[in-house]
This record gives sequence, structure tokens and C-alpha cells, in this order.
Amino acid sequence: MQGKRILLIVGGGIAAYKSLDLVRRLKDRGASVRAILTSGGAAFVTPLSLSVLTEERTFTDLFDLKDEAEIGHIRLSREADLIVVAPATADLLAKMAHGLADDLATAVLLATDKKVLAAPAMNVRMWEHPATKRNLATLRADGVAFVGPDEGEMACGEYGMGRMAEPQAILDAISRTLGADRTAPLAALRSLSGRHVLITSGPTQEPIDPVRYLANRSSGKQGHALARAAVALGAEVTLVSGPVALPDPQGVRMVKVETAQEMLAAALESLPADIAICAAAVADWRAAGEAAQKLKKQGEETLLRLTQNPDILATIAKPSPGRPRLVIGFAAETENLIANATEKRRAKNADWIVANDVRPGTGAMGGDVTQIHLVTAAGVEDWPSLSKDETASRLLARAADALAAKRSAAE
Repeated sequence: MQGKRILLIVGGGIAAYKSLDLVRRLKDRGASVRAILTSGGAAFVTPLSLSVLTEERTFTDLFDLKDEAEIGHIRLSREADLIVVAPATADLLAKMAHGLADDLATAVLLATDKKVLAAPAMNVRMWEHPATKRNLATLRADGVAFVGPDEGEMACGEYGMGRMAEPQAILDAISRTLGADRTAPLAALRSLSGRHVLITSGPTQEPIDPVRYLANRSSGKQGHALARAAVALGAEVTLVSGPVALPDPQGVRMVKVETAQEMLAAALESLPADIAICAAAVADWRAAGEAAQKLKKQGEETLLRLTQNPDILATIAKPSPGRPRLVIGFAAETENLIANATEKRRAKNADWIVANDVRPGTGAMGGDVTQIHLVTAAGVEDWPSLSKDETASRLLARAADALAAKRSAAE
């Protein structure tokens, strides 16, 4: 991180005290830091504290005549390599999502063309509110990256999702965002530049008749997050997606399909690829024959005959000269999670399986947070509960490391 310029925006929450530790860690890694302290943030930490640690002036006021004579909010953005918002309160995220610019922090965020990384922090009720979810979806579609929040005890005494990520986790996310993580092995080779990543996402819809279909419960959020993470690491990305209500990620080749057969055909047409990630929730069965007209009830008679769909993961992972160097599958399970995922990795010939518990109440299906278990030939890694964007970033970083290791071994 040597020589990188970080602009830190400190929002108004009790977690603002963690920003001081974050500054120290950034400085230890060789980054330069400038800070913008909001009026709310100043209720928890002082401009003097930030100035001492950053060794720079701390900025607070949009209408500082000296700075604004030089268009200060534009200059602050222009001179940064990355903008980090920590803590990113519910109010600050709402202003970002709606393009408001009523203070220095939000004016900078609206004026910037640089990457923005936000570390949300708020009460669990605020985090779960539909308005916050809408704002997060808007910001993700705009390209804002997120780290956290974590689950835990709140300053208000409640327990749940909303604690700001710890400074080390934010530091790791900054490193990945900048492509400059020098603490991990093979970091100098960590990049997917020049690599092709194929990702399947969302559900498939298998028609029964002109008005009905079979499908799985999938929002496509994890697959689309994986596509954004791969783009952030410099990859050429093909995203084959079933029907979802999500904006297309920027910078990807998008292929939209409906059925499992269409998804398999599109995936095979997109090969060769260095990495294939099968994150789609593919319907296992389809109607043996699609009815030309809407089916009517006929007493107790069984109307449907089903046939199995093709196995996309097993087809892509099958040993062949054109097999991707790394094939990653997903296992959404409601029981025997690790045993079923381990068997799936073996049966499908996948390199890795990402297992997650999708029982009712977990919030994994359609939610913004997930907890995965990474099953590889070396064993099982239990990951903490993370946002789907952070899970995607970590998984793609691991994939980049794996390709780098294979390249080093070949040389």
C-alpha cells in the first residue's frame, strides 16, 4: 500500500472511534491519509485526533472560503486513490444513494470518479429497514464496494447485524480494492488481469405451459456480486444469468437465459475460461413436454411428468483439454451441509464447493448477508457471516491466489 492516497470520511456513529485505529494501520502500511470529519463524526472523535494521526489537516466544512476558492471538494477527490467511508451511517448511505450534497463529505462523494469503499455501521433495525436495503442496492449498482457490517452487540444494548467491521477487516478490503494486498502470499501475482472468468447466476425457469414454470428461490445477488469482484481484479467476465430483478454489473459480458438447457449452452459457448464459478440455482427438473395451452385441473389425475435437467457444474468440470483451471460450484443445503457439499465436490469433479445453509430463517436466499463453508481437497474452511459482496471479494482473491500458485508450480 506504499504511496497510496486514502481519503477517509468519518461518519457520525459510535464506531467512529475505530477510524483512529484504521488510520494508524494505513500509515503503518505506507499509505497517506486525509480525513473528512462530518458534524456527526465530530461528536465522537475530534479533528485534532485525526490530524495528529494522519499528519494532515482534517477537513470539516464545505464552506471553508480558502478551500472552496480552489474548489476544495473536487481537489480532495481528485488527489485520492480511494475514498473510504467508515463508519457509513444509515443517513450517510441514504444521502449517497440519492445524490445529496449538503456538506463536505457528501459533496466529495457526489463529485468523485474514484472507487468508494463503505463500512456500514448502524442499529440492527436501521440495517434491516427496507429503505436501507433499497439504498444499499442502489449504491452497489453504482459500483460502491462494502465491507461488513458484522453481527454483534450494539452500543444501544441490542444484538444483531450492524456493527462496523473491525479495522483489520477494513484494511484488508482496502488492500483488495486497490489490488495491493502485500500481506498475503503470492500477493505480487494477485491479479486476474488477462484471465477469463465465467459465472452462472440466478435461477432458471422451466416452462410447464404458457403461464407456469418450475424454478428455484434465487435472487442472483451472490452471482452478480462475484461478477463485480472479478471485474475489480481485472478479469474479463462472462455472466450467464437466469431471470433476476438486478441491474447488469458494469464491465461484464452479459448473457441472459431462462432455462437450464439455455444456461448450459451459453456457458459452453463462453469457454475457454480460466475460472468457472457455477453459482446459479439451476432447477433440477423440467417438464417432459411443455404444454401448448394452459393446463386445466382434471380431478386427481397427475398432469406433470418431469425429466432431469443437464448438470451444468459436472459438464464444465468434466476432465477435458478445455476444462477451466479452477471450477467452483455452490451447494445450497438444508441439512447435512458439509457432508453433502463434500460429496458434491467429489461427484461433480469440482475443485471447490461453496456450501451455505439455506434453511428458512437464515436469510441467505435473497438476503444481503451469507455465511459460507469453503470445501476443497485440503478440507473445510468455515467463513464468518459476511455481506455477499465481501464474500465474493474474498472468494475471487482466493481464486486469484490459486491460479498464481498453479502458474508458479508450472514454472
